[in-house]
Amino acid sequence: MAQVYLSPDLTFPRSVKRDYSRSAALRHRAHRLIPGGCHTYAKGDDQYPEKAPAFIARGQGCHVWDADGNEFIEYGMGLRAVTLGHAYEPVLQAAYRQMLLGANFTRPASVEIEAAERVLEVIDGADMVKFAKNGSDVTTAAVKLARAYTGRDLIAICKDQPFFSIDDWFIGTTEMKSGIPTQVSNLTLAFPYNDLSALRQLFDQYRGRIAGVILEAEAGTPPHPGFLSGVKLLCEQQGAVLIFDEMITGFRWHVGGAQKFHGVVPHLSTFGKAIGNGFAVAALTGKREIMRLGGLEHDRDRVFLLSTTHGAETHSLAAAIETIRIYDEQDVVGFLWQQGELLRRLVDRSIAENCLEGFFELRGRPCNLVFATRDESYNPSQSFRTLFMQEMIRRGVIAPSFVVSFSHSDRDIEQTAEAVFDALVVYRKALDEGVDKYLEGRPVKPVFRKRN
Repeated sequence: MAQVYLSPDLTFPRSVKRDYSRSAALRHRAHRLIPGGCHTYAKGDDQYPEKAPAFIARGQGCHVWDADGNEFIEYGMGLRAVTLGHAYEPVLQAAYRQMLLGANFTRPASVEIEAAERVLEVIDGADMVKFAKNGSDVTTAAVKLARAYTGRDLIAICKDQPFFSIDDWFIGTTEMKSGIPTQVSNLTLAFPYNDLSALRQLFDQYRGRIAGVILEAEAGTPPHPGFLSGVKLLCEQQGAVLIFDEMITGFRWHVGGAQKFHGVVPHLSTFGKAIGNGFAVAALTGKREIMRLGGLEHDRDRVFLLSTTHGAETHSLAAAIETIRIYDEQDVVGFLWQQGELLRRLVDRSIAENCLEGFFELRGRPCNLVFATRDESYNPSQSFRTLFMQEMIRRGVIAPSFVVSFSHSDRDIEQTAEAVFDALVVYRKALDEGVDKYLEGRPVKPVFRKRN
């Protein structure tokens, strides 16, 4: 059962004005010192309503406290990296014990072997693993391996999946591509998810030139029957490497990722986020014949794969080992699906009661719920997204998504559902009377845009 940190007498008010004065002062300092005011675009001020907690001071379970001392139930949980819960004691203790022995040495540490063994035990079809600190490191490494293995340059990605890497090969395909040479951008091709014929056309158009195909096995939309297996077959027929990005789906759809859930094993796969419950650790895994090109036991040109100073930081690997142990001993994934399903049922009820079908909806699997907002003309709306987040924050819930953790208790879910109902009452009024009447400040904006 998940750890619950909510005190028995604690209840959130249905709506309250919160003091954000310290956050406002910190925001001013942050933008003076840091481009964008933070180190991750998805956490930026432009992604949240103007009246929102700007800085988090601490977290426990699924609850966080901001710099002004305001308490919130949190969803998204560190961009889906914290699956067990904030400050989850067993993981912290494992990292602490390892930290006391030293964090980084001149030669490898034995914990690297143990972590490799534990990761490979839970990922089907993976023979070797290499660790890094974040997802972009390992997705880019997978792309490099695919190119080295095939001797080709082009990479195909799913164009309707939001993010694969901070590196040029992906960012060059977005609106936010300033500073990236066109020659680099032109090496990445795109096809729609669930459209096998479009991928086949790319292979026909660029015959013998596509090194690899990278996609999330499942993002917001489930794969059509036969799509994933069809992609794998097509890659093998065309001599390309299939890469699954399991940053979100790994340790959430299944411990072994969406590939285990759907029964399709890629040639390479990348994991991160939940693997260390918030500690910085990511993993590139895959077939030995491809992975070995990054090592010493082959007679081909050498591949500079992953070689980072902090890539095998010992306490992060200890956190990963402990996280996997907890997943082994407790049905973490089952709990995520269960709590997400409970939240979906309660939110869907509120949607119906407020006559908001078609205007507000939940999408995705229960273990990874997101919401969609539409205006009075049923068009996707950032203004209504902002309004909903604004009203949830007023009621003590930070919800850029409804991604649950192992620490979201039934009571947390029920309190969230109450907040959702009240927020949707305001949403309904805004549809009838105009969103500007209820929205305080500017709407949020997409990360990938050409100009601020």
